[in-house]
Amino acid sequence: MNVIRIPKVIKFGKNALSEADYPKNALVVTTAPPDVSSKWLAKMKITDYLLFDKVEPEPSIETVQKVISEYKTKNLSAIIGLGGGSSQDVAKYAASELKIPKILIPTTFGTGSEMTTYCVLKFEGKKKLLQDEKFLADMAIVDSYFLEGTPEAIVKNSVCDACAQATEGYDSKKGNEFTRTMCKAAFDVLYDAIMNNKPENYPYGSM
Repeated sequence: MNVIRIPKVIKFGKNALSEADYPKNALVVTTAPPDVSSKWLAKMKITDYLLFDKVEPEPSIETVQKVISEYKTKNLSAIIGLGGGSSQDVAKYAASELKIPKILIPTTFGTGSEMTTYCVLKFEGKKKLLQDEKFLADMAIVDSYFLEGTPEAIVKNSVCDACAQATEGYDSKKGNEFTRTMCKAAFDVLYDAIMNNKPENYPYGSM
């Protein structure tokens, strides 16, 4: 038997970020400094929110616990993970503990964290891979806006990450016709955008 688990809602494409509806009194979790996150939040057109921007790269369970302790009495409507895998992993774990919806918004591409039931955190200094259906996003928002102004070298490194993810998914023993079709589509978008130098195809694939 094959089982496909994806977020309940996936909004993707150019302007998905600004056209999405965000719940009031949501907590935005990010690694980005204020000068960067302020631009992202303005693009989102979100006005009623709280902000936690102290997520470190490769976050620890202590960071998650700090989020939970600081905001558990704030009557949060949701947690929004805005950033790379680190921000999203903290949002996944904290939201599942607080039993509130989670919205994941990747600002890089390649990890695919916004689509998975996996979460990576450090426990006593050692990284641990966690897997649970409770880590699956209630909504994922994927917008090519975050590619604007990104140095070419970073884009190409991210493409390598995305290709690795698609390769692993395609060759996985647990793969099926659906997952291999999605991986093949990802390869087609990446190849056309990079090898044929068609950056306009990034928005087509969103990221």
